[in-house]
Amino acid sequence: MQRLKFMFRLFLRQPLWFKILAPAALLASIVLSGSRFGEDAGYDGGAKLAAAVFFGLWAIQLRGNRRLSLIFLALAALSLYLAADAFI
Repeated sequence: MQRLKFMFRLFLRQPLWFKILAPAALLASIVLSGSRFGEDAGYDGGAKLAAAVFFGLWAIQLRGNRRLSLIFLALAALSLYLAADAFI
């Protein structure tokens, strides 16, 4: 529970562009990966691309903690690879 409180306090201290872009990327990833959009590769790739943006933003913001930053960068790279694979 303390880790969640820490992450929420960290989120509240971020600049406005981060407070808008991070939830928007997460929401876009969730919406585009839903079944309402069908099996089109564009929607699937867009969802993975939005997830890569989300993970990349958090990797930049957590660069003080090297381990967490590297984990988020690895997740962003994996999401970018999966998005490119879905588009091709």
